[in-house]
Amino acid sequence: MIFNLNGQFVDPEQAKLACNDSAALFGDSLFETLKAQDGHIQFLDQHLDRLELAARLLHFPCDRPTLRSALLETAGRLCDPIIRLRLTLSRGPMTGLGLPPAESGHFFINAAPYQAPNAAERQQGIACVFAPNRRVNPLSHLPQLKRGNYADCLYAADYARRKGAREALFKTDDGQVLEGATSNLFILKNGILLTPPAGELVLAGIIRRQVLLAAQGLELPSKERSISVDDLWAADEAFLTNSLFDLLPIAKIEGRTQNHGPLTAHLTAAVAQSAAAKYDTDRKNS
Repeated sequence: MIFNLNGQFVDPEQAKLACNDSAALFGDSLFETLKAQDGHIQFLDQHLDRLELAARLLHFPCDRPTLRSALLETAGRLCDPIIRLRLTLSRGPMTGLGLPPAESGHFFINAAPYQAPNAAERQQGIACVFAPNRRVNPLSHLPQLKRGNYADCLYAADYARRKGAREALFKTDDGQVLEGATSNLFILKNGILLTPPAGELVLAGIIRRQVLLAAQGLELPSKERSISVDDLWAADEAFLTNSLFDLLPIAKIEGRTQNHGPLTAHLTAAVAQSAAAKYDTDRKNS
């Protein structure tokens, strides 16, 4: 693993935050998790668009050109086929509840090799459980953002691991399924691709958006609407998306076998083609 602190590469023992940093005191930070494959960061500008929006809404310092350059340089330091990059923005040291000046802010990036899902997971699907806790948004007047205050997702993901599952799915008290602890949810039902609408509790995922665009290209009808537990059980196919594994089919939920089909593989290929096309365009324009 390598560390980049404010544009400078540092040894692990130097990659430290102050005890009064906003990220440590209050979980007050923003982050993005990105994937670099064969030296190219997939959908980099889309990630930075989302980060900039969050920074603007929450008054975080965010120097996009500097962050972009640091991410590219960090990805270039590792030669592994697939790399996981985590970019974090912090406001810096705090002495009370007043937000510090913008110049106190800083960023850090950690990068490490990423083990992609194996062929069996891609083809046969993964196991999921329902999270025991609720999906929350402390800033309920804003859309769901990638914030360091991540306890709901952290605990749900740990619950899934302890149950021997790959992912935990959040649902509401009235039985609406929202998303995974680290993923967005899609189902295919009666020939229509469905996903819960992004908003207060559902993150506007990067791959989620790419899947909706791919569906248009495949002339597959899609809708953003609520998905009930009954909808999920009755789905012809269900899959999850995030920026690291792209798409993964769901094989079981709470030990109950989920219907399986070919759509996930078709959409996975379409999203990969989109990422490759974006890379070719960026390379020609650079």
